Amino acid sequence: MTTAYEDHRLAVIGAGVMGTNISTLALGHGVPVVLVDLDESVLDTAKAAIAQKTRHAQLMGVLPDRPAGELATSTSLSSIADATTVVEAVTEVAEVKEKVLAEASRIVAPGTTLISNTSCIPIDEMAEWTARPEELVGVHFMNPSYLIKMVEVIRGPRTAPAVLDNAVGLLSVLGRDSLVIEDSAGFVINRLLHPLINTAAMLVEEGVASVEVVDGLLEGCLGHSTGPLRTGDLIGLENLVDSLNVLYERRGDESCRPCDLLLQKVADGHLGRKTGRGFYDYGKVAS
Repeated sequence: MTTAYEDHRLAVIGAGVMGTNISTLALGHGVPVVLVDLDESVLDTAKAAIAQKTRHAQLMGVLPDRPAGELATSTSLSSIADATTVVEAVTEVAEVKEKVLAEASRIVAPGTTLISNTSCIPIDEMAEWTARPEELVGVHFMNPSYLIKMVEVIRGPRTAPAVLDNAVGLLSVLGRDSLVIEDSAGFVINRLLHPLINTAAMLVEEGVASVEVVDGLLEGCLGHSTGPLRTGDLIGLENLVDSLNVLYERRGDESCRPCDLLLQKVADGHLGRKTGRGFYDYGKVAS
C-alpha cells in the first residue's frame, strides 16, 4: 500500500527562484521531482540552491519526517512525459509561457494535471495555448513556498473539476493550505500587492519618503511583516515589472504602469536579493 506522497511524480519547468522553491517543497515532502530548464549551468545552480533551501527548511522545522523525494534534472522537455502533475514556473512573459505550455501539453498523457505558477496572466488565456484547456489550473505559490503555507488556486472557466481536485490534493500532500478563486488578471494577491509595491516605489521616486520610511510605515502602522519594497526585492524586480506590464496591458490601470525608478533598477541589474542589491543593499548575491 502506497502513502499519498508516493502517488505523485512532479515535473517542474523552469529552474529559477520559484522553480527551485517548489522543487524544494515537493522533495521535502517525499515527492520525486524532475526539474527542467534549457541550460545545464542553470540546473547546476538550481541543485545547489535546492540543497541550501532544504537546509533552511529543515532548520525552520517545516518538513515532515519522511524520506525525501528524488531529484532529477533535464534540459529536455520530453522528460516530463511520465509526470502525474506538471508545474510551469517560467518567467511571466506571455510568449515564453505560450511556447512552454503548448509543448508540455502535447507531451504529457491526457488526464495529467497541468499547473501554471503564473503571477498575473489569466488562466483561460493560457488554456487557449494548450492541447486540452480543461487540464490547466493556476496555482500561485508564494516566495519562499517551502515556508509559506497558504497558496492561491485559480480555477479557469474551462478547468475540469477533477483537475482542480487533483491540484488541491497535491497541495494537501505538500502540507499547503489552499483557497480557490475565479480567474482574473492578477488574481487576488497580485492585484492587491503589485500596484502597492509600484506606488511605494513612486513615493521614493518623488522624494516623499525614503525606502526605509515607506517600509517602516507599512510595517509599523498597518502590521505588514515585510514592507512592500523589501517584498519587491524578494520577488525580483524584473519579475515585478513583467507582472505589472501584464496587469497594465490587460486592465489599463495606471497604478500598474511600472514607475521609472523600478524600470531603472531593472536596467541597472539591481533586481533584489538574488543580485545582492535592489531597493536595499544585501552585500552579496543571494542564492
